[in-house]
Amino acid sequence: MEHYEKILWVLNEGTKYFRNHAADVSYFKETEIAAARGFHSSIPNYEPTPLRSLPHLAAELGVSGIYVKDESCRFGLNAFKVLGASYAIARYLAGRLGINISELPYDVLVSDEVRERISNVTFATTTDGNHGRAVAWTARMLRQNAVIYMPKGSSKLRYDAIAAEGARVTVRDVNYDESVRMTADEANEKGWVVVQDTAWPGYEDIPTWIMQGYGSMAGEALEQLRDDGRELPTHIFVQAGVGSFAGAVQGFFRAVFGGECPKVVVTEANKADCYYRSAFVGDGKPHAVTGDMDTLMAGLACGEPNTIAFDILRDNASAFVSCPDYVAARGMRILGNPIAGDPFIRSGESGAVAAGLLSFMTQCGYLSGVKDALKIGKDSVILLFSTEGDTDPERYRRVVWDGEFPTYDRVWDEETRCCS
Repeated sequence: MEHYEKILWVLNEGTKYFRNHAADVSYFKETEIAAARGFHSSIPNYEPTPLRSLPHLAAELGVSGIYVKDESCRFGLNAFKVLGASYAIARYLAGRLGINISELPYDVLVSDEVRERISNVTFATTTDGNHGRAVAWTARMLRQNAVIYMPKGSSKLRYDAIAAEGARVTVRDVNYDESVRMTADEANEKGWVVVQDTAWPGYEDIPTWIMQGYGSMAGEALEQLRDDGRELPTHIFVQAGVGSFAGAVQGFFRAVFGGECPKVVVTEANKADCYYRSAFVGDGKPHAVTGDMDTLMAGLACGEPNTIAFDILRDNASAFVSCPDYVAARGMRILGNPIAGDPFIRSGESGAVAAGLLSFMTQCGYLSGVKDALKIGKDSVILLFSTEGDTDPERYRRVVWDGEFPTYDRVWDEETRCCS
């Protein structure tokens, strides 16, 4: 008997309960994100990542358009995380110097004059891989130091990629959330600066800057959609671990479009679905997931929400979906083996879960309730973010070449299959 886990979903009733005191999204208005984009554009080899249009997949799934922001080529790091890490570190250094970030582009930050005023800062973080490499890369580029911790079960290839950036890397025998706490304690003792892409009471400035850095990606995507004749997507699917990325995307589109904001669907790994569980309980408070959180989607294996992102998503997102690993695996295979005429996208496990979910949501009868509630149909324009490429090439090949995490026959049972 095959082990089959269903995709679980909940519509967000929080948008009704908390509308009168909705979370502040002014940090993500266009002027704020323009500052982040201005800094990013000053970094050598910056260019916007591609927004891939998949018209043939859209026709197959019965929607008007599907667009995928492909982050596999961001600064050669194969993931989007550098947008947050670089902007947060730059903002921190700008604060130390007493200079506005708009007056502190990359070439000034790496100058001998700045080096004389600020030297030997150590930036520390916990990571499954992508964020840690981004912190290590930024520290190296800005002539500073980095100490990176990884939770148990981390990929050796991702470990090696971080170490190659010159950081000191250590794997701890605890899960992600426990390692975050240990890193914060050690940094406090040793005078290091924590650059963590989550937030908790008393630690909010750097996570906000990280989220604003992620806003660069949302701003690029909006411009690229308009260049393709699409004023605005109707739906945005975003994946969440701690929720920093999802909160940044939701915050940006809410700040720019207010009540006309697209519907946002938050997708999570079912072993680390703290947002889904919190929305299911519906009391407006975050509910953590504990334990090992052993999931294919390593970048989403985080059990405690970012407090800033949680408030934004609680008050604005349309639905939260808990996805078994086979959802991400199918997304990887769909994007990596496109319908003729659509572009190829090499998307890693955490980057592809939204594409997998969209395919199931439009083709599985038991998900017709959430599809209909979200009004996904022939006029829908869907924006997805492939937040990483094959950052673990061995795992990527096991999924895409060898069929690891298959779609079980029960998913496609004729009694639940939609007509396409």
